[in-house]
Amino acid sequence: MSTPVVGVLALQGDFREHLAALASVGAQVRAVRRPSELEGLSGIVIPGGESTTIDKLTRIFELREPLLALLRAGLPAYGSCAGMIMLADRVVDTAPGQQTLGGLDITVRRNAFGRQVDSFEADLDFTGVEGGPVHAVFIRAPWVEKVGAGVAVLARVSSDGQPAVAVRQGNLLATSFHPEITGDLRVHRLFAAMVTDHAEKTQANR
Repeated sequence: MSTPVVGVLALQGDFREHLAALASVGAQVRAVRRPSELEGLSGIVIPGGESTTIDKLTRIFELREPLLALLRAGLPAYGSCAGMIMLADRVVDTAPGQQTLGGLDITVRRNAFGRQVDSFEADLDFTGVEGGPVHAVFIRAPWVEKVGAGVAVLARVSSDGQPAVAVRQGNLLATSFHPEITGDLRVHRLFAAMVTDHAEKTQANR
């Protein structure tokens, strides 16, 4: 089986850093800016940036509908920060008219930790990632206020139960923070493993 191709939505935000991180863990990567570049993907990353802008650009570049179809068909996806918002089924404090792609049965609050000046870093215990705490960078980050029954919480900022900052539901993974800018490749390695596992199962079922 050939190496699965992982796309990174490259309309706005820190997509270059995700491309570099995925390539560093051995993934075959592709920047996605038009519908034709979705063809043949085994997974996709929706990067951090501005979720309202990403939403608008997916519609302008006619990516929204084909992306929705792929996600509904089970394509593995990872969203960081704004990408988490884009994968959430419900968003609190959303901008007027903003739409998400959905798929994750979570309620997310935009800019929950405050403005740019309130950015911070923290070491998180991250379920499913070995090697000790994950150093996380939060920049105008959302958090997860509610999760559905099928959603696993992988990390929280504090041990008192709130807020959740990393979640997984099936083939969908999301973090409030930006692992692509820290040099710690473990979250990307986790997603690459999810993509490979899904691709192998899909191939075996054909």
